[in-house]
Amino acid sequence: MWETVAAIYGALTGLVLPEQAPSRERRSLDVLLTYENGQQQILEVDEKQHFTAARALTLEYYPAGVKLGFDASRWLARSQALTGREPGGGFGKPKPPLFPGEGGRHRQRAFRDALADLLPPVHDPTIRISDTEVTAITAAPDPVSSLRTLLGERGVPDACLASE
Repeated sequence: MWETVAAIYGALTGLVLPEQAPSRERRSLDVLLTYENGQQQILEVDEKQHFTAARALTLEYYPAGVKLGFDASRWLARSQALTGREPGGGFGKPKPPLFPGEGGRHRQRAFRDALADLLPPVHDPTIRISDTEVTAITAAPDPVSSLRTLLGERGVPDACLASE
């Protein structure tokens, strides 16, 4: 996926992706699900600041047929709808050296999301849940059942969704 990732980085920054990132360019995952059989999956919860013009751009570079644990067309549509309304302040500050300039944090976040989606074959596919889906789940009459249904639709194995 190097060519895809390098193309995404170039489109976001106008720069060439270095072969090795500075050590401070690391990221934590929201959740790493580990199943009884040892299989693992990444689970990310995307708040509003994950839906930006930069994120829309990254999604447009995803190769056809890439296995995802979310509906990329919905993420793209929401990112496009929120383009131009990205949060300011620390949400968009420069993040040199890889993401210099205004909006650097938005580009960094979008790039890191793309990496989590495209690179982890051991934890494939990354499951994403949007903030609006979290709101719907918590407002549902049976939130646990609603969450189980959503996770099942996103690729969590059935055996892991069973009731206690």
